[in-house]
Amino acid sequence: MTRSARLTRRTLRVAGVSIAALLALSACSSSDDSSATTTSNTSSSASPKLSGSITVFAAASLKESFTTLKADFEKAHPGTRVDFSFGGSDTLAAQITSGAPADVFAAASARTMAVVTDKKDTATPPATFVRNQLEIATLPGNPDKVSSLKDLTRSGLKVVLCDRTVPCGAAAQKALAASKLKLTPVSYEEDVKSALNKVVLKEADAAVVYKTDVRAAGSKVQGVEFPESSSAINDYPIALLKNAPNPSVAKAFIALVRSAEGRQVLDQAGFLKP
Repeated sequence: MTRSARLTRRTLRVAGVSIAALLALSACSSSDDSSATTTSNTSSSASPKLSGSITVFAAASLKESFTTLKADFEKAHPGTRVDFSFGGSDTLAAQITSGAPADVFAAASARTMAVVTDKKDTATPPATFVRNQLEIATLPGNPDKVSSLKDLTRSGLKVVLCDRTVPCGAAAQKALAASKLKLTPVSYEEDVKSALNKVVLKEADAAVVYKTDVRAAGSKVQGVEFPESSSAINDYPIALLKNAPNPSVAKAFIALVRSAEGRQVLDQAGFLKP
């Protein structure tokens, strides 16, 4: 064989090896792409799009902040809807244990949440997401010069409290007991919003409510802080309910409430960190 022929055969062998290597790399690349596609599809199927409605039973004092979070949630998850039932936590707890259909319960005290957990009507352990502190709400300008909890016991002053069974009412009684004060209100209201509205409508001179409610009312009332409120701070727990009709959406809403975004909304409303 001539030298020229040997060189030609060697060149062909080298070219063949190069082509084989390229084919092998191409096959690996195709395999990787297929694997990535499979992984992507698996990930996509593991996080299905949220849809449908949920009903959230929540303490009346959460109305403003939860309404804001509802708008954020529905915008982030098109095709979902959040409906609320706001009221006194004790009333809501009784409705849940009586079979009222709901997905989430956000209570204004651990005691009222316990009414539901004791009946084993929650699907997840309750988690405290905020705390709240009492404040005195007076008429704008504070014409009666209320400056302390003791001032509410003055003769002729029309004061309203939340019912003793409601978390804000139980907290008020605890603060009064800590001050060794006795107060007979002109009325006991079913929830904190009802108590506040008595002052807003000028049907009462003062009410013991939450700081968050005073802030939400703006110029309609004036707030007066009192030191005894520090001994009656309420924890707010939230939980998924056992028979939630739409647990996936309910869990996502609870996650929003407990997220940094939810924390910011609740902070702005005046709630305390848990």
